[in-house]
Amino acid sequence: MEITAAVVKEKGSDFKLEKVRLDKPASEEVLVKIVATGICHTDMVARDFVMGAPGFPVILGHEGAGIIESVGEDVHHLKAGDHVVLTYGFCGECEVCRTGNSPYCYEFFQRNFSGARVDGSHNHHDHDGKPINHNFFSQSSFATYAIAHKNNVIQVPNEAPLEILGPLGCGIQTGAGAVINTLKIKVGSSIVISGTGAVGLAAVMAAKASSATTIIAVDINQQRLDFSKELGATHTINSLNENVVERIKAILPNGVQYGVDTTGRNDVINNTLASFAPVGELAVIGVATRPMELETNIFLTKGYKIKFVNQGDSVPQEFIPKLIKMYQNGQFPFNKLIKTYPFEEINQAVEDSEKGRTIKSVLRIGEYNA
Repeated sequence: MEITAAVVKEKGSDFKLEKVRLDKPASEEVLVKIVATGICHTDMVARDFVMGAPGFPVILGHEGAGIIESVGEDVHHLKAGDHVVLTYGFCGECEVCRTGNSPYCYEFFQRNFSGARVDGSHNHHDHDGKPINHNFFSQSSFATYAIAHKNNVIQVPNEAPLEILGPLGCGIQTGAGAVINTLKIKVGSSIVISGTGAVGLAAVMAAKASSATTIIAVDINQQRLDFSKELGATHTINSLNENVVERIKAILPNGVQYGVDTTGRNDVINNTLASFAPVGELAVIGVATRPMELETNIFLTKGYKIKFVNQGDSVPQEFIPKLIKMYQNGQFPFNKLIKTYPFEEINQAVEDSEKGRTIKSVLRIGEYNA
């Protein structure tokens, strides 16, 4: 079938809407008519060939939501007409997946970053029959239709608003999951969250929903910091003009119990650790541009734990529906992060995300007609 997809032709180039050919879904695959897709920092990282890029030309997009059009013969738990959110790819069969750790699947790279199916075949082609790299996070959902594997298609309630649900499949579940699944913070506890983009603000909301009583947001963007208070932050620190360690110790003389880092920066991570109470726990989410360097001698007697976190340590079939219920109950207002754009304005939406004008850009792909 012919679809419209946003294609990146070369490293760092703009997204260009083009007609491409999409094969029928294979036996374990699902064809989804995309309603909306979130834009995530990882899309830009792949576009710029920083990490995990499958080569060019490529169709990116990995926070898709839509309605199933058809399913392969070996898909039995989903059917045409189901409303779904698409998440990351995983095999579901290896020992890591079987123990509830699917974000660390042995085949994670092949199913999310290889640019093809696990067997190397392609289901996207140009009109000359040449393959286009695809299967980004097992979906490539910057397109009017996407093919996903049955494992990463999550059925959601029909009454839930599909036009905003896509980001739950990656960025939002990553931030929220770091708090709820990884750190498992306790009622009445304290947490510092570094970076107030979509992932960090999802962590703020999750901390509030988990009944943390001291939630400290750290950033250099004062507007974002002010907004974080609307979502649950009890304190904010602008690290451009405040000493982070001194401010946290002024708030909590014995130190903070938990931390989430979305920056990947050595100075930020070391400031967080220096602010910890003994046996503090840190979840690191941010993509780093240089190796981590830690003041290990200072921290040696503190018993700190650092966990590197992918996809919020979530089992998406369970966690995404829980986040939707929390949203419906008013406990997790992630909709406040979202600004929507028409599909044809994808490059503007990307630019607004990169420059911090929009917290979470979402493309209204289902409205596209051309």
